Amino acid sequence: MKILLYNPDNGVTRNFMPHLWMFLLQSLTPPGHEVVLLDGNAQPMNEEQLAQYVRENKFDLVGIGAMTRMIAKAYRVADALREVGVKVVMGGPHVTEMADEALGRDGGPRHADAVALGEADETWPKIVEDAARGELKEVYEPVDAQGKDLKPSLKAYPEIPWDKLKLDQFNLLPGFVHPLLKRVADGWGTFRIVPVESGRGCPYGCEFCTVTGFFGDSIRFRTNESVVNELLLLKARARKEKGQIAVFFIDDNFAINIKRTKSLLRDIIAANAQVHWVAQISANLLRDEELVDLIAASGGKWVFIGMESIDPANLKDVNKGFNKPGEYAAVLDRLAQRNVYAITSFIFGMDNDTVGVAERTLQQVRTWPAGLPIFGLLTPLPATPLYKRLEVAGRLTRPKHWKEFIPFHMAHTPLKMTIDEAHAEVNYGWTHAYNPEALAKAVDSLDDQPLGYRVNIFVARLCFRGIYFPQMGLRAWLKTIYGNRRTIYKLAKEGVMGRRKPVVPVTQETKTALGA
Repeated sequence: MKILLYNPDNGVTRNFMPHLWMFLLQSLTPPGHEVVLLDGNAQPMNEEQLAQYVRENKFDLVGIGAMTRMIAKAYRVADALREVGVKVVMGGPHVTEMADEALGRDGGPRHADAVALGEADETWPKIVEDAARGELKEVYEPVDAQGKDLKPSLKAYPEIPWDKLKLDQFNLLPGFVHPLLKRVADGWGTFRIVPVESGRGCPYGCEFCTVTGFFGDSIRFRTNESVVNELLLLKARARKEKGQIAVFFIDDNFAINIKRTKSLLRDIIAANAQVHWVAQISANLLRDEELVDLIAASGGKWVFIGMESIDPANLKDVNKGFNKPGEYAAVLDRLAQRNVYAITSFIFGMDNDTVGVAERTLQQVRTWPAGLPIFGLLTPLPATPLYKRLEVAGRLTRPKHWKEFIPFHMAHTPLKMTIDEAHAEVNYGWTHAYNPEALAKAVDSLDDQPLGYRVNIFVARLCFRGIYFPQMGLRAWLKTIYGNRRTIYKLAKEGVMGRRKPVVPVTQETKTALGA
């Protein structure tokens, strides 16, 4: 068969990296089948264009994976593909929880011929074989002989041929930054972020999160050797292409088992497999000084920290009381001392939030080392404890909010703000954290660091700005560049001319000390 694996665009901004599931399933596909990958974030197509592409290329089967925010687009695409006679299999967190919706068993239209529930590592080969025989079942679920949910082991992890895959579509560097970056270091013609997982699962069970429900509360890990070998493969590719490749460890909490994480990082260092990497790690685990030392020594450059709120009451409400706002500053300082910086995520619209929460949060953020703050709204995803609690309380304003995805728009009523006030808080946070003045201050705060660190924070802020402010078109980028022209000029001038050393006045005491 000829198989297409398709990931729809996320409806907010182009993803900064491809989705791992496509590469993983491609590697797990039985021999004898051709598999093509298409990421809607990198290659945008509407439903009609995609249907034409599938028809012209004579695909026999299409697999679609989507999270909740992408599911409306995923359903439209699936409908268009089924209309031209192509079988469609859907999977991912949303379909796992809402299988009847995808199959039309809830009274709505049917979107998929089959659904893959949960992790598809072991069911995908069966799906392909059944489809090839014309015997596709409706539901594929990983269960054991007793019918209990079965989580695949990651010990025998498939090899993803990163050295052979085409990744041109995921080059993140806009053309205008090439000259500047070439001044900083060689090999900056391309820059890609590649997803790698070292483990799955999370025991914390935060009320708003789908992770524990999908991957489970027990942690499974790949062998250190397989992770190290994958990093070496990526590092060799970057060297060969004279470009840059960074890794995003997509584990739900990369350091959830600190002993194991330290072991992995030591092995990365011993094998000289360091590449620049990003990972998600909760703040409470970053108290460990040795762990932070190993993060820096192994190539860690950015850590995504789900801070969510600076209010302990909010954190307790969503079962994230292990976050301690009083230690955020110390954690971020600990990272920054080793030139590791943080992507700090905040959620507005929690039950204890009131008007002004964005400015109160930013007042804290401004006292921390420069990083990448991001802001969102509390969102009740299907089957999460949060969704069930709000549903019982009658607080859901859009119970099927995913059927009409609206970025940064609440689906329930906060307790101490209106919905419009919550929207205004998110807008305030993004505006005041990513305007030209804020970007200039972030760059200036690293004035004692080499040029590369300041370029890093500046380019990262420009890119993360696009999460909220549309900037995919040329006009939007030109407007952004113009607004930040002074900072760009300052960095470019230093790249060309070097940093001017301060002139120290020569006093009579200095002359005497020098024997003059």
